[in-house]
Amino acid sequence: MSMAASQLRSDGPPRMVVMGVTGSGKTTIGEALARAIAATFIDGDKLHPEVNIAKMSAGIALEDADRWPWLAKVGEMLRLAPAPVIVGCSALKRAYRDFITEQAGAPVLFIHLDGSRELISKRMHERTGHFMPTSLLDSQFATLEVPGKDENAMAVAIDAPLDEIVADITTKFGELSS
Repeated sequence: MSMAASQLRSDGPPRMVVMGVTGSGKTTIGEALARAIAATFIDGDKLHPEVNIAKMSAGIALEDADRWPWLAKVGEMLRLAPAPVIVGCSALKRAYRDFITEQAGAPVLFIHLDGSRELISKRMHERTGHFMPTSLLDSQFATLEVPGKDENAMAVAIDAPLDEIVADITTKFGELSS
């Protein structure tokens, strides 16, 4: 592990959520970030109950009632997993982010993966084996409440190569701690 990764492990945020609409790269970027800072990555999609997966697979958008138990599980994972830990989770609304933080029992840094609808739609058409259909992208953008300046969050543009996105995030970690 490099000196930078070692330093981030001890100085970086212990609990993070890589968030954004479907297709924004939560799993890909979350896994790469976890490798870069020696953190544990948990794919939030795997925390959904089967009924949620079935709904989304059928092109039916989740409602808040569907999401609360899942968001509680995300917060629980942030609370129980050894730090540093990163969970990939859409966390589209401020109320969801507040709830996740409450369930985690400690501060959570939300890393918002910010990209255009066109870019994300293109990526969704290119990926295989994911349950979320492209038809739900519009509902995701309609639901998204971009994190406010008063939230424990950072925005990261996703229109660059993966290594540059991860470097951007780790650079912003340094800015947070200074």
